[in-house]
Amino acid sequence: MGLLKGVVGQNPRQIAARVLGGRPGADDYIENRLEAALAEGRLTPPDRALCHHLVHGVARWQDTLDWLIARKTGGRPQRETLAILLRLGLYQMLWLDRIPNHAAVNESVEMAKTMGFAAQAGFVNAILRGYAREREATLALLADLKTREPALGYAHPAWLVARWQGRWGAENCRRLMDWNNNPPPTFARVNRLRTTPEELGARWVAEGVRFVPRRYDWVPGDGVFELESHPPLAGLPSFQAGGFYLQDPSTLLAVAELGPQPGESILDTCAAPGGKTVLAAQWLRNQGRIVARDSQPDRLALVGENCARLGVTCVTLEPGDGRTRLDSDGPRFDRVLVDAPCSNTGVMRRRVELRRRIQEAELTRMTVVQGALLREAAAALRPGGTLVYSTCSLEPEENGAVVQAFLAARPDFKLMGERQLLPFVDGVDGAYVARLEAPGKTDR
Repeated sequence: MGLLKGVVGQNPRQIAARVLGGRPGADDYIENRLEAALAEGRLTPPDRALCHHLVHGVARWQDTLDWLIARKTGGRPQRETLAILLRLGLYQMLWLDRIPNHAAVNESVEMAKTMGFAAQAGFVNAILRGYAREREATLALLADLKTREPALGYAHPAWLVARWQGRWGAENCRRLMDWNNNPPPTFARVNRLRTTPEELGARWVAEGVRFVPRRYDWVPGDGVFELESHPPLAGLPSFQAGGFYLQDPSTLLAVAELGPQPGESILDTCAAPGGKTVLAAQWLRNQGRIVARDSQPDRLALVGENCARLGVTCVTLEPGDGRTRLDSDGPRFDRVLVDAPCSNTGVMRRRVELRRRIQEAELTRMTVVQGALLREAAAALRPGGTLVYSTCSLEPEENGAVVQAFLAARPDFKLMGERQLLPFVDGVDGAYVARLEAPGKTDR
């Protein structure tokens, strides 16, 4: 995080530039770097919002922004910090209507001077002013690029666009990419272990939260809200008291299919950060037992923190995951959830760097892990128990194909149902859920 030092007191564009210039590790994401930078800085709420928008917008549109830069530079590669300054300037000019062109140009030039590129300030000025003069023509060019070269026009990997077009057609593929390129709304689920939707709504009104209820056919009852505007959520008394959990509605499908009942024992094999775990506890009304496993200790600790805030008392944390073999004489579970690690293509709008990280070969690699998790989880079930497999992937190799391979090896299991949520159909993040039943079901 060395590049984030000294951000206190800087303006939102400077913080955005430093976050975008970070060097992430394999498990580090730009969202984490941004959160750390904003925690160090002292920005007003509007400036925090601008910084957030700039970081996510430039990260989403980097390939298209670099194409614009290449048009004016003969394709010559630019030093990374200089490229970031140009991306930030172009994004403000061509994607944000509320920032005047002259302000975006002047800010970018001044940042070049203060960040060690005084000699290139004239170059930055020339590139950005050139596009300022050609703004309308450039916007028309970008619109045409979406039709002529959709992968570049929407800043998505070409191989992934080809897959999606072949599966859903060009128009649905464009709708999906457009979905990925827009900021996601914030959804909150009421925590019925602490409060009711009515009580929570009254507290939100007092706290300055604007919200609307949302209903989905896979979510029983009410209790899901879209937050239209709000103060910083972590500081709200209703949050600190455990009144709600931030959760996209797509993630509720897996627990609905799992169907926990009070008094049952549940195994959640890949639990962190715990959203599905605490929802399962709500279904149990804290009457029963949930074993929450995760292979990463720091992420498993997040499950414990969420349980403590939300008043969940029926969860036991265990290191490991679904591949951790159980003692053959140990307890068996009524229901097991395998929320498997995956390519995350269903949540690309939230994982803004994913489009430049993901590789096609990763799909094959992930299926090996997913299949192993499913096989070991099956061994943890009591006779007649319920096994739910879920991902946030849109790719059939990671979803139905994994389930079918499992059933080919374990024909004694029955597929009781499966569902794929698609952003351009269901209006939520992408998700896949399959529910299987173990052999030997008896009346209880």
